[in-house]
Amino acid sequence: MKQLTDKQRSELHRLAKRPDAEIDLSDIPEIRQLPSDAVIGKFYRPRKQSVTLRLDADVLAWLKASGDGYQTRVNLYLRELMSKRRAS
Repeated sequence: MKQLTDKQRSELHRLAKRPDAEIDLSDIPEIRQLPSDAVIGKFYRPRKQSVTLRLDADVLAWLKASGDGYQTRVNLYLRELMSKRRAS
Protein backbone atom coordinates (compact mmCIF):
# COMPACT_ATOMS: atom_id res chain seq x y z
CA MET A 1 0.00 0.00 0.00
CA LYS A 2 1.25 3.46 -0.87
CA GLN A 3 2.45 5.53 2.09
CA LEU A 4 0.62 8.75 2.95
CA THR A 5 2.41 12.04 2.57
CA ASP A 6 2.76 14.33 5.58
CA LYS A 7 0.18 16.65 4.02
CA GLN A 8 -2.34 13.80 3.58
CA ARG A 9 -1.73 12.54 7.10
CA SER A 10 -2.27 16.00 8.63
CA GLU A 11 -5.47 16.44 6.57
CA LEU A 12 -6.81 13.11 7.87
CA HIS A 13 -5.98 14.08 11.47
CA ARG A 14 -7.73 17.44 10.99
CA LEU A 15 -10.84 15.73 9.59
CA ALA A 16 -10.87 13.10 12.36
CA LYS A 17 -11.03 15.85 14.99
CA ARG A 18 -14.23 17.33 13.51
CA PRO A 19 -17.44 16.46 15.37
CA ASP A 20 -19.91 14.18 13.59
CA ALA A 21 -22.52 16.95 13.55
CA GLU A 22 -20.34 18.93 11.12
CA ILE A 23 -20.27 16.14 8.55
CA ASP A 24 -22.70 16.70 5.68
CA LEU A 25 -24.31 13.38 4.76
CA SER A 26 -27.05 14.83 2.55
CA ASP A 27 -25.52 13.47 -0.67
CA ILE A 28 -25.15 9.93 0.71
CA PRO A 29 -28.36 7.86 0.64
CA GLU A 30 -29.16 5.85 3.75
CA ILE A 31 -28.81 2.10 3.24
CA ARG A 32 -32.01 0.47 4.47
CA GLN A 33 -31.43 -3.00 2.98
CA LEU A 34 -28.34 -4.83 1.77
CA PRO A 35 -28.18 -5.21 -2.02
CA SER A 36 -28.65 -8.76 -3.32
CA ASP A 37 -25.06 -8.83 -4.63
CA ALA A 38 -23.54 -7.70 -1.31
CA VAL A 39 -20.53 -9.73 -0.23
CA ILE A 40 -20.73 -10.54 3.46
CA GLY A 41 -17.55 -11.38 5.29
CA LYS A 42 -15.08 -10.15 2.69
CA PHE A 43 -13.36 -7.81 5.13
CA TYR A 44 -15.08 -8.81 8.35
CA ARG A 45 -13.64 -11.93 9.91
CA PRO A 46 -15.83 -13.10 12.77
CA ARG A 47 -14.16 -14.86 15.66
CA LYS A 48 -14.42 -18.62 15.28
CA GLN A 49 -15.47 -20.86 18.12
CA SER A 50 -14.72 -24.56 18.30
CA VAL A 51 -17.80 -26.76 18.82
CA THR A 52 -18.70 -30.43 18.65
CA LEU A 53 -21.49 -31.09 16.19
CA ARG A 54 -23.21 -34.42 15.66
CA LEU A 55 -24.34 -35.00 12.07
CA ASP A 56 -26.03 -37.92 10.37
CA ALA A 57 -23.46 -40.13 8.62
CA ASP A 58 -24.98 -39.58 5.17
CA VAL A 59 -24.95 -35.79 5.63
CA LEU A 60 -21.30 -35.86 6.68
CA ALA A 61 -20.41 -38.11 3.73
CA TRP A 62 -22.16 -35.71 1.35
CA LEU A 63 -20.26 -32.74 2.78
CA LYS A 64 -16.89 -34.49 2.62
CA ALA A 65 -17.54 -35.82 -0.90
CA SER A 66 -17.29 -32.33 -2.36
CA GLY A 67 -13.70 -31.94 -1.16
CA ASP A 68 -11.71 -30.25 1.54
CA GLY A 69 -13.23 -27.42 3.51
CA TYR A 70 -16.46 -29.12 4.49
CA GLN A 71 -16.50 -27.35 7.87
CA THR A 72 -16.24 -24.00 6.08
CA ARG A 73 -19.15 -25.01 3.84
CA VAL A 74 -21.24 -26.00 6.87
CA ASN A 75 -20.59 -22.53 8.27
CA LEU A 76 -21.52 -20.95 4.92
CA TYR A 77 -24.77 -22.96 4.66
CA LEU A 78 -25.75 -22.01 8.21
CA ARG A 79 -24.89 -18.35 7.58
CA GLU A 80 -27.10 -18.35 4.45
CA LEU A 81 -29.95 -19.89 6.45
CA MET A 82 -29.44 -17.32 9.21
CA SER A 83 -29.58 -14.46 6.68
CA LYS A 84 -32.78 -15.81 5.12
CA ARG A 85 -34.44 -16.18 8.51
CA ARG A 86 -33.49 -12.63 9.48
CA ALA A 87 -34.98 -11.28 6.24
CA SER A 88 -38.36 -12.92 6.84
